Amino acid sequence: MTAPLIHGYEVVIGFETHAQLATASKIFSRTSTAFGAEPNTQASAVCLALPGTLPVMNKKAVECAIKLGLALGSHVAPRSIFARKNYFYPDLPKGYQISQFEIPVVQGGSVSFYLGDEQKTVRLVRAHLEEDAGKSVHDLFASASGIDLNRAGTPLLEIVTEPDIRSSAEAVAYAKELHKIVTWIGICDGNMQEGSFRCDANVSVRKPGQPLGTRREIKNLNSFRNMQIAIDYEIRWQIEQLEDGHTIQQATVLFDPDTGETRAMRTKEDAADYRYFPDPDLPPLVIGADWVQRVQAEMPELPRAMAARFVEQYALPEYDATTLTQSQEMAAYFERTAQACGQAKLASNWVMGEISRRLNTEEIGMDAVKVSSQQLAALIGRIQDGTISNNAAKQVFEALWSGEGAEVDAVIEAKGLKQIQDTGALEKIIDEVIAANPGNVEQYRAGKDKAFNALVGQVMKASKGKANPGQVNELLKAKLA
Repeated sequence: MTAPLIHGYEVVIGFETHAQLATASKIFSRTSTAFGAEPNTQASAVCLALPGTLPVMNKKAVECAIKLGLALGSHVAPRSIFARKNYFYPDLPKGYQISQFEIPVVQGGSVSFYLGDEQKTVRLVRAHLEEDAGKSVHDLFASASGIDLNRAGTPLLEIVTEPDIRSSAEAVAYAKELHKIVTWIGICDGNMQEGSFRCDANVSVRKPGQPLGTRREIKNLNSFRNMQIAIDYEIRWQIEQLEDGHTIQQATVLFDPDTGETRAMRTKEDAADYRYFPDPDLPPLVIGADWVQRVQAEMPELPRAMAARFVEQYALPEYDATTLTQSQEMAAYFERTAQACGQAKLASNWVMGEISRRLNTEEIGMDAVKVSSQQLAALIGRIQDGTISNNAAKQVFEALWSGEGAEVDAVIEAKGLKQIQDTGALEKIIDEVIAANPGNVEQYRAGKDKAFNALVGQVMKASKGKANPGQVNELLKAKLA
C-alpha cells in the first residue's frame, strides 16, 4: 500500500536510534554507567583520553551488538573497525568520539511491524558500537552552563535505517517495535526520559518520482508522542517552505515540546566533516563464529516468533498474539494464566482488558501487577463452571486487586456472588416476574423482542444478579412458549 501524499508531496523518513547498552561499566573502561550520580563523579581518565591511558573493549557491549544482529536478521561482521569521529563540542573534551565508520559490527537486517492491519518492513543499513559524549547542563536562572561528563564513554549502539518510512505514524510504529526488541533481548532498558533510547528522525519531502529531498535531522526525540508531533510539524514546515519558493537547507533541528515546533540548531555535517580515521589505540574487533553461536543459544524467544506460536498453540487471533507480546512480562503472565485455566482466549481477554486497564490507570508495569496469574486463572475457572457471572467476576477481580482477599473462592463466598444453581429456585423467581409483568409478557408473545429482554432484566434484578443469564433465557423462553 502506497503512503498517501500530503499536498502532493511524498514524505521520506530515515531513523537513527541510540540505544544505551545494559552494561555495568563503560565501553572502554571500568567506570560505572549508573544513572543519577553527582555530576562528574563517573568520568575517569580513560573517558577523557588523558595522556597515558588506553581504551579496552567491553566484552558485554560486543555481546549486546551480537544479540541485536541476531534479533534483526543482520550480518554480524567477523571483523569490524573502530574509528575516531573528530569534532569540537564542550561535552567532548578529548575532541573526538570513538565510533565505527567503514566496517560496522552489525550490517543490514530489518524491523517488521504492523501499522493497523498492514505489515510494514523497514530495512536497516547498520548498527555500530560507539561511546556517548557528556552532557551540557544549562541554568537559565544563573545564566550559566556546566558540563557533566558522567555519560562520556557510556556504550551505545547506533541503529540506522534506510529512508523507508513514509509517515509520522509509521515512524512511531517502527520506533516502538525497535524499543520492544532491544528491551526484550535485554540489551537496553529503553528508558527514554533518562536518555537510554534516543531517536533522531531524518525528514525530507519530495514530489513523487523526484530524487530524495534535502533532509533535516530532528535530534533526541524522547517520547513517542513528541516524535509524532515533531515529525508532523517538520513535514508541514518543509512543504510550506517549498511551496513559498524557498529551498531546504540541510540542518540539525531540535523539537520544542512547549511550542510543538522544530528549530534549527546547526548546519548538518556530512561524514567528510568528521575526518574519520581508524583509532590507533584499538585493534580490529574480531567476532568468531563460536562466539555468535554461544550468544544465539542464550537468546530468548523473539516477540514475532512468540506471537506466531501463540496463534498456533492457543488459537489466538493475530491481534491478541501481537498485543500480548508487547513485553516478556505480559507474555509470560498470559501464558501462565492460559496454562493454569485451560481457557486461552478468556485469559487473553482479561489480560488485554482488566489487567491492562488497571496498569494504565495506575501507571505501573507488569512487574507491579496486583492479581497473580494463579488468581486470574482461578477466577476464569469460576466463570467457566458457572459459579459466578461475568459481572460478579469483575467484583471479585476488584477485591483481589485492592487486596480485600487472596483466594477467589473466599471472595465469592464473602460477597455472596455465587450464581443460583437450583433450577427450582430460579423457576420460582421467573414465575413471580411473569406474574408481575403481564404487559411485557403480552408484548413478547406479540413478537417484540425488547419485551423479552426487559423480563430477563427483571429476573436478574430479582435474583440480585445471581442468576445465570443463559439459564434465565432458556427457562423464560420455555415458560412463555
